[in-house]
Amino acid sequence: MESDNKLKNKNVETFAGDMVKAIESDRGGLIKKIIQEEEKKEAQKKNLSPKSAQNKTFLIVGFLLLIITFLILIFLFVFNKNVGTALIPLQHTSVIFTDQTIFKEIDSLSKDKIANVVLNEKNNTKTKIGGIESIYLTENKKVIDFSRFILLIKGSLNSDQLRLFYDNFLLGIFKSGLNSSSPDAGDLFILLKVKSFTDIFPIMQVWENKMLYDFYEFFEIKISPETNYLFTKDWEEDIVSNKNARILRDNTGKIILMYVYADDNSIIVTDSENAINEVVLRLNSSKIKK
Repeated sequence: MESDNKLKNKNVETFAGDMVKAIESDRGGLIKKIIQEEEKKEAQKKNLSPKSAQNKTFLIVGFLLLIITFLILIFLFVFNKNVGTALIPLQHTSVIFTDQTIFKEIDSLSKDKIANVVLNEKNNTKTKIGGIESIYLTENKKVIDFSRFILLIKGSLNSDQLRLFYDNFLLGIFKSGLNSSSPDAGDLFILLKVKSFTDIFPIMQVWENKMLYDFYEFFEIKISPETNYLFTKDWEEDIVSNKNARILRDNTGKIILMYVYADDNSIIVTDSENAINEVVLRLNSSKIKK
């Protein structure tokens, strides 16, 4: 009996020892797992922390992108007009071939200031000798048509008369190199496109009585008590560049202003025979090309 009890006790002790060892073995694994889990959590905290190198980089890049976006918005808001001008250049189809084209803004300008804009370009044209420069006047970045031009200069044509003109017209400068005022100066002309020669002829006869008043500032015609007679002087029939013309001359015979029927749909207003010759040549050339 005693041996049986000893055997039982020994078995109990062995089983208890094995259990302790198993528990200790399990505890070690459990502790190891707990430590591993804690290490993972710490690693995740470090990765999520703003102090980590990777997150620092993301934060810096994000901050820089915000600054760049903010600056772009300011640029678009403040410089919107300039950006629009650069991205959408003005375009216009010329009624004849020209060597150079320039656009002049005339927003809110009076007649005399519009004339000064044109004269400044006329007297300092950069086009080559023998070349023609076209000037297009603009409002709100849009090229004005002939009806608007007449309205802005307070011209003498009424709305019914203006219907006989096409909207497209040309303020041009011909640089002959023969201008007595300056080698850089050119000769101004206005090229008008009309819808019917038969209908426009009587209109032009009426307009010529006021044409000097409408255009004297553009052609630098000096008006004084001694030259006031020009406003009531009769215009004369003549031929210029083999074309029918109506001419206003002073008492010395000098041409003050004229208009020439260049073809059935074109009228040239100018004070220069050289300009007439060149424009007629280019009009004829454009017809041949067509």
